[in-house]
Parts: sequence; C-alpha cells; structure tokens
Amino acid sequence: MGFHSVEKIGGTSMNDYAAVRDNIIHRPAGDTLYQRVFVVSAYGGVTDQLLEHKKTGQPGIFASFANGVKDDSWQDLLIELKRRLFAINEALFPERDLLTRANEFIGSRLNEAERCLTDLKKLCQHGHFALDIHLATVREMLASIGEAHSAWNTAQLLQRDGVNACFVDLTGWKTNRHISLDERIQSAFKDLDLDTQLPIVTGYAHTDSGLMSSFDRGYSEMTFSRLAVITGAREAIIHKEFHLSSADPRVVGNENAVPIGRTNYDVADQLANLGMEAIHPKAAKGLRQNQIPLRVKNTFEPEHSGTLITSDYISDKPCVEIIAGCRGIFAIELFNQDMAGNYAQSDSAILGIIERFRGHVVSKDINANTITHYLSTNLKTVKRICRELENLFPEAEINQQKVAIVSAIGSDMQVPGLLAKTVAALAEQDISVLAMHQSMRQVDMQFVISEDDWESAIQSLHRYLVEVHDHGRAICLAS
Repeated sequence: MGFHSVEKIGGTSMNDYAAVRDNIIHRPAGDTLYQRVFVVSAYGGVTDQLLEHKKTGQPGIFASFANGVKDDSWQDLLIELKRRLFAINEALFPERDLLTRANEFIGSRLNEAERCLTDLKKLCQHGHFALDIHLATVREMLASIGEAHSAWNTAQLLQRDGVNACFVDLTGWKTNRHISLDERIQSAFKDLDLDTQLPIVTGYAHTDSGLMSSFDRGYSEMTFSRLAVITGAREAIIHKEFHLSSADPRVVGNENAVPIGRTNYDVADQLANLGMEAIHPKAAKGLRQNQIPLRVKNTFEPEHSGTLITSDYISDKPCVEIIAGCRGIFAIELFNQDMAGNYAQSDSAILGIIERFRGHVVSKDINANTITHYLSTNLKTVKRICRELENLFPEAEINQQKVAIVSAIGSDMQVPGLLAKTVAALAEQDISVLAMHQSMRQVDMQFVISEDDWESAIQSLHRYLVEVHDHGRAICLAS
C-alpha cells in the first residue's frame, strides 16, 4: 500500500476550475500538495455532445455519424462542439499565449477526428466496407477527446498557479501500441515521481479490448479504479457536486437530506443498479478486492469529510441509509401457461434477448407462469425486445408498461416489521404498489409504482424512515 491517494473529479466539478483548485488541489488531506493522482472527467455536458445525451438519448456526434453514410449532420455538431470547447478555453485562459496553445491542442484533435470520420464515410460507401464494424472504434476515439481537453487544460492551469502538475495522456492518440489498461497505466507512471509531481490523468484510456465495450460511459471510473489498484493507493476519492445523501436533495429538500457518512460496497452496488452510482460496480470490484477504501466528497463543501465506503462496514444498528429510485423504467411481462413448472429455459432465452439489445435489468419477478423484467432503457430498445419475444414465444401474452422503482437501502436492514411500515408509508399517500421485492440479504427493498407517484413516494419513504428520527446521519430504526 502506498502513501498516495487516487482521486477522480466529476464533470460538473470540472466546470468550476477555481473550486477544483481551491477546494481540492490546495486542500490535501496530508501536509503536501503531492502524493496524489487526479483522474479527470470531461467538462460537464461535453461527452453528451461527443456521443449522445446520457439521459435523454439526444444524438451527439457519434450517434449522428452512426445513422448512416449519407447523413452528414455530425459535421454540424462537430463545429458546434469546437465552438463550445474554444469558449471554455476563452473563459479559463486570460493569457493570450496559453489560450493559443490550448486551442491548438484541442483544435488539432478535433480536426484529426473530423478527417478520420470523413475518410471512413467515404470508404464505407464502397460495397466491401461496412460502417457498423468500425463504430466501436469511432466511439472510443470521440470519447477520448473530452478527457484530453479537460486534463490538458487543468495541468496547464495548475502549472500557471504554482503547482508542479503534469498531463498524463492515456488516450493512446496516434498510438501504434494496442495494450491492456494495466500496461498503459504502468507505462505512463513508471517515470513519475509522486513526491514532486501532481499527475492530471485522462479519464479515458485506450486499451486493446476497448474500455467502452465493457463499461460504456463508466470508463473513467474503471481508469480511476485500476490506477488505484495498480499503484497501491491508500485511498480512492471521488469528488462530485453533491454528497452521497439519504435521498436526492432536489426531491426531499436540502434541509432534509443528510450525508451518509459511512457505508459499504454492497450499498454502492445497489445504488449503481438504480442508475445513481457512487461508482460503477466493476470499478468498485477492484477497490473492494484490494481493500482500498473509497471516499465520496462534495467539491463545494471541502470541510466535510464525505462518505467513506469500505468492504467491512455494517451499521451499529439496523438502518435505512438511503431512499433512492429511478423513473423511466419499462416493465416487460411475459405470461405463458405452458411455462408452469419449467420456466428456467424461458427465462434464459428472455435474458439472452435483453442482453443482445443491451437492456439493463434493474429487477425482475417470477411466478409459475409469468416473468417480468424491469429495464432501464429507451422505448426503441423495448419495442425491439418485445418483437423478438413475440417471435420466440408466439403463444405467450407479452405486455409492456412504463413504471418507476423506489428503494430503501442500507448495509443492514434486518428490522422486524420494516417492510410493513414501508408499505404503510406508501399507502398513506394513496400510492399503489404494483410489485415489490426484498432479498434475504436485507440490504434493500424495491417497490414498483406508477411513474406519476415516483416523487411523492421518495418523499414519503424519506419522511417516514429518515426524517422522523432526530439523527445526524443514516437513520437507525431498531432503537
């Protein structure tokens, strides 16, 4: 185990350089600015423009390019992105020479990317070349631009402000070496002196297998995790624009949401399953296996120690730590009486179709003749999945419905009667429970409800299970 920390700065935090410099860089946990490694995300919203909007699915450059060889709308989006990145540079670099260098750096990458895409379009107009087989590489190339921009800028700005920062480019831009993530990290760090240098590392890393093929938009968290593991960090830290709190402050109110303070990786996995990730589950795996604690901090409240996540933490008393949930969930219900007593084969076939279309399963229900999967995906994907299911199970009745899921989560929720109390809290607000699930592990309870009831359900559960207790952090229910 080393003396250093590996820290990741989120995109919204990156939008405020002064806060990053003053609240993170100049406020180290120890007595030196160094012995820290920073992995940075692209500036907030930039990756959405490069790929597609993470929440709405609105096409970015990649999605527009992937539409077909005769559609050149991606070029307009590229011009728009270039204007935005130059505007970011203009706001960050009042010094004319630094601004010129910053624009030359990111401008050259954008120009090279445009040439690659233009040449690929022309090539794929020939019948022997198919665009589809190149799209994964195109997605990786475009994604790398955002983190290269923010990391280069941050290193230059910190150097200007008296910190011996260095830009560590893991994007493999123009590389002729296709190596693993671990090898790329080891190669980049072998000559760095953490006692005297502050590495600013791109969140995207080029690998021989393609980081995005496995982690998609979670790639920066995987880079962050592997960096911590390979370099033997004493702690991994994520700086976000909010605390890991008992509920979303925008839903329950800032005055009611409380920072968690302590929890474990099991709880972090449950949050990730709902799309409210503290860290991608596969990235958390490496930290957990190597006993590296993860701390989640609020960039804009630097005096707060944040939430510490470890493998072995269990609350002193059974607790609900977080009320979380997700909207826009699609329930796909397959009813088939021929399945009774032998649903395993059908379930395997259904999951195969869902995986083929990359639908994320949040939860599922099974009884004698019905299997329902709750998917976090878009309507277009749901329709494709349903068409395949209809072809595979012509005798079945297949229904789809848009719903929401709310969940009570904690490292230990073995409280007698808790489930009944939770259902009562929903009933008091006239919220009908469409389905529910609680595992024997007692770390979460999930309730499927109408999408219209999502916000009031979060508020009700938080009020009933959290706010009723006069407590400084996660709320213990067994007292």
